[in-house]
Amino acid sequence: MIVTHIGLKNWRNFRTVDVALTERVFIVGPNASGKSNFLDVVKFLRDISKPGGGLQKAVEDRGGVSKIRCLAARKYPEIEISLHLSEAQNTGPMWKYEIGIKQEPRGFRLPIISYERAWKNGEKLLDRPDERDKSDPLLLTQTHLEQITANVKFREIARFFESISYMHLVPQLVRYPKAFSGPGLPDDPFGRNFLEQVAKTQERIRKPRLKKIEHVLRIAVPQLKELSFIQDNTGIPHLEAIYEHWRPLGAKQREDQFSDGTLRLLGLLWTLFDSDSLLLFEEPELSLNSGIVSRLASLIYRIQRQKKRQIMLSTHSFDLLSDKGIGGDEVLLLRPSMEGTTIEIASTKGDIVELLNSGLSIGEATLPYTSPNNVSQLELFE
Repeated sequence: MIVTHIGLKNWRNFRTVDVALTERVFIVGPNASGKSNFLDVVKFLRDISKPGGGLQKAVEDRGGVSKIRCLAARKYPEIEISLHLSEAQNTGPMWKYEIGIKQEPRGFRLPIISYERAWKNGEKLLDRPDERDKSDPLLLTQTHLEQITANVKFREIARFFESISYMHLVPQLVRYPKAFSGPGLPDDPFGRNFLEQVAKTQERIRKPRLKKIEHVLRIAVPQLKELSFIQDNTGIPHLEAIYEHWRPLGAKQREDQFSDGTLRLLGLLWTLFDSDSLLLFEEPELSLNSGIVSRLASLIYRIQRQKKRQIMLSTHSFDLLSDKGIGGDEVLLLRPSMEGTTIEIASTKGDIVELLNSGLSIGEATLPYTSPNNVSQLELFE
C-alpha cells in the first residue's frame, strides 16, 4: 500500500495541508520550512503503532503537545492528521485514518484524543469518542491504533504504519559505534547499529543483497572491486572492501576506512533493498559526488519498482532534481510564511508547468522558489 493523501491542521510548521501523494515524493523548500516535520507526520503514526510506543510516548518524545502544535494555530487547540492508503497510485483509497489530538485542560495535561476515525472502502469502522470513552475519559489517552484488542477491524493500517522505515545514516556512528555512549535511539535511524543489522540478516538474504550493492559501488567508487561481510576473532561484524591496487591481490579496507560517501551510499542501498514498506529519506545526496547524485533518482526508481514500495525524500540538491524523469506531480514545494508553511504540488503551479514544458528540469523550475528572498545580501556580510 502507499499513502495517497495527507491532510494536516496545526502540525508543527503547517497550519493546514491538503495534498495528494505519488509513489515517489520529493520534498523541496527553504531551510526551516518543515521538510523534516512533514516526514515526521508518518513517523509519528509509526511511533504510535509500534510495540512499546503509543500516543503518550510519541508525543513525549517530541517534547509535548505544545512542541508539535503549529505556532500559527492561535486559539484552535487541536492537531489533526488525516491519511488515505491505497493499493496503487491511481486507485481510490482503501483505507482512511483520521486523528485529532489536544491536551487535557487541567490535571496532568496529558495528550488526549479529540477524535479517532477509520474507514475501509468507505465503510466507517471506528468513530471515537464512543460511549465507553464518554463513561471513562481516561480511555482517550490511548488510540485504538496502538491496541491490538481494539484495532482488529483496521489492524492493516496499524501494521502499515508500524512497518515504515526511516534512514539518515551518519558515517561516524557506523565507523565508531562504541565511541558514542548512552542508549541508542529506537529503530536506529542514524546507523549506530547498522553493522549489527547486517550481521543479523540471514546469510541467504545478506549475500545476494551485498552482491547487488557491490555492483553499484564498483561503478560509483573508484577502484572498489569487491565487498564482503566478515566477523573478526571477537565476533564483531565488519564490512570489508577490496580495492584495485599495485599489489597483485589488491588492498583491503574495513568500514572505518570507507569514505563518508561510500558509507552513505552503502546504507542507502541496503535500506532500499531491505523491505517493501514506505521508506523515508532526508537529503540522500549528502557526501555523494554530483555525478552519482544526478542519477540517484533513477537508481532509486529502478529498485523501488522491483520492491513496489513508496519513497518520500527531502532534498536541496539541484543535481538530484536535474533528472528529467521526475514529474511535477512528484514534487512538493514548501513555502514558509508568517501564517505557517504551505505545500503546493509543483504541477499545479502554472509558471512551473510552463518551465517544464519548455524543457527545463524540475530542479531548474522549482529550486529558485526555495532560495531566501535576500540571499544576495550574504555577499555583503563582514
